[in-house]
Amino acid sequence: MQLHRFDHIQAFYDRSQTYLLQHEAEHNLLLGISHTLLNYPDRYPNPPYLVTVEQSGEIVAIAMRTPPHKLLLSKARNLDALALIAQDVHRMQENLPGVGGLVRESQIFMTAWQAFTRQPYELTLAMRIHQLTQVQPVIRAKGNLRLATPSDRPLLVKWYQAFLDEVKVLFAENAERIVDSSLKRQTAYIWEDSVPVSFACGSQSLPTAGRIGPVYTPPAYRQKGYATACVATLSQRLLDQGCQRCFLFTDLANPTSNHIYQTIGYVPVCDWNDYTLM
Repeated sequence: MQLHRFDHIQAFYDRSQTYLLQHEAEHNLLLGISHTLLNYPDRYPNPPYLVTVEQSGEIVAIAMRTPPHKLLLSKARNLDALALIAQDVHRMQENLPGVGGLVRESQIFMTAWQAFTRQPYELTLAMRIHQLTQVQPVIRAKGNLRLATPSDRPLLVKWYQAFLDEVKVLFAENAERIVDSSLKRQTAYIWEDSVPVSFACGSQSLPTAGRIGPVYTPPAYRQKGYATACVATLSQRLLDQGCQRCFLFTDLANPTSNHIYQTIGYVPVCDWNDYTLM
């Protein structure tokens, strides 16, 4: 097996797209980030880490990282490729905050990483990837969905920072940078019931599919159906715009969100683990 690093996102995408699309749901995050790097490179100001591992001319695994974020792993056709990636990242002396990937792949990578570094780690977030092809009828909360505008920036920055604090992001993510990018790309939406009560981001960032997330409702407005209405309406909007399906991640520790998204029409596909290095 051989590991190939890419300095340019276009070359990486051209090489990796076919492999990633073979398991579109499992790879929706990697595909979405690739789309952002191609079309909105200022979203990630630091040079990305982009690699494929190939055997007999065929890709068997892919990894990518947009510092300061965690390393992301693809589905692996040869699990030995994960140790090769771990060795390469370690050789680069990367200050790696953690790893995200499908359950089997991420577990094997973490075992290899610990063998190289003796660095302890913990599972900080167990998630599930869901897919929707048709929105189911649900009782909608009062209000309506609208595209966020620059005048919403102060509120969105406040809400996004609260979201980052709630999910315990351990690196120096910049809420203002995220919001500015979302406003520029027109991917941030607000559910408004006289006043803004919930928000979600969503866009067609895959060739024929959309991605939704994050979704955030301030504590004062929770348990009123706003997030359900926001995600259901945004999902339908993406389908109406030509997406064949939509993807989102849920936290397995939050049975409420898992239930409400399934009532909308989201079907579980696979599980994804997020590990943090100590």
